Order: sequence, then structure tokens, then C-alpha cells
Amino acid sequence: MVNLSPNHLRPITAKDLGAISVIEQEAYQYPWPLEVFQGCLRVGYCSWLLEQDARIDAYGILSVAVQEAHLLNLCVRREVQGNGLGARMLAHLLQVARSHDAEQMFLEVRRSNVRALKLYQASGFAQIGVRKAYYPAEEGREDAMVLRCSLLKQERWSYSPLNLDG
Repeated sequence: MVNLSPNHLRPITAKDLGAISVIEQEAYQYPWPLEVFQGCLRVGYCSWLLEQDARIDAYGILSVAVQEAHLLNLCVRREVQGNGLGARMLAHLLQVARSHDAEQMFLEVRRSNVRALKLYQASGFAQIGVRKAYYPAEEGREDAMVLRCSLLKQERWSYSPLNLDG
């Protein structure tokens, strides 16, 4: 497991977007275009990256409004996946959401992205719905699982575990 200190987390700047776009292109079959990242910075979304030795290894983008946060993108550089960087980035984004007084966080994730689903479940997310045909896929469209995490310490959810089998 890679061991990074918190000082390696910092806000994304416009100069980071080229490198982030490359990571996005390598990680996803249907990546965000550079213009989407530019728009996220322009409107002021909480955009963070995790770097080591001046190399970006993970990033995440979060919108926060009216006590709700929405995780828009979380990505780890392909060659360092499986080292806990996604969990570290997610934990940081959860803290960022709390610091903006968000009481809950939502996200959508592909039903087929079992690795991400396990990360989110381990971080306290529970499935609250499905968005049919939400994502583009090789053969048509793929459903998104809608997940929610309470950011209030006293709140406990009674949802059953995520169904990772489909």
C-alpha cells in the first residue's frame, strides 16, 4: 500500500487539467472531455488531487449546495490502483463536504464497477436507487446505482448491503 501524507492533497488548478485529462482518458472507456473539467473549475466545484513526487495519482470533484454534496468524479491513475488511493481521496472528499456543512453525499456509479462499489460501501454509502440507462456502454446503455452516505455522525442507515452481483 502506498503511504502518503496529507500534504499531498491539494486543490486542482487549471495547470493540472492536461495531466488529469490524460489520466481520465486512460482510466475510462467513456471519459470526461477536458472541457467538463474546465467547467467544474470555472463554476467552483470542490476539485482536489492527490499527488506524490509531483505526479498526480488521484483526483476527485464534488459539488456542494444546500447541505448536500454530489460526488461527480473520482479517479485513480491506472498504474497505482489497488493501493488505497481511491479510499484516501474519498475520505478527503467526505471531509471537504462536511467542512461545507453538507449533511449527505450522493453519487452515481456503474453497476459493473464492482471495485468502486466496494470502496463506496466500505466508506458508508448505501444504495438508494437506480438510474436506468444512465451511462453509455458498448452495447447500448448501462444502469447507474445511486448511492448515499450520511455525513451526520449520529445518523445510521438501515439499508441492506449493496447487491454487487447485478
